Amino acid sequence: MVADVPDKERFEARDAEGVLAGVLTYQVTGPIMACTHTRVEPAFEGTGAADALARAALEDARAKSRTVVPIDPLLGEWLDRHREYDKIVARSTRRIK
Repeated sequence: MVADVPDKERFEARDAEGVLAGVLTYQVTGPIMACTHTRVEPAFEGTGAADALARAALEDARAKSRTVVPIDPLLGEWLDRHREYDKIVARSTRRIK
């Protein structure tokens, strides 16, 4: 199960017993949601926890009409395989001098 925990600015994936399986952290500024980090606990690697976290975050952003900035490389790779979210993802950024 994945839940948004806005007080901590993260989505949490937990197993049936409530054990934390992983988190996806984010920061929201207006209509922008910057996804900064994804971490899955070693005992839950390969269980689909990262996929569930990414999907929950993107669906939440879509429902709230937010644009997602994937700072986390893991999420960026996931998005390369899930092009259905392209319309809400900012894939390129400019460098500021």
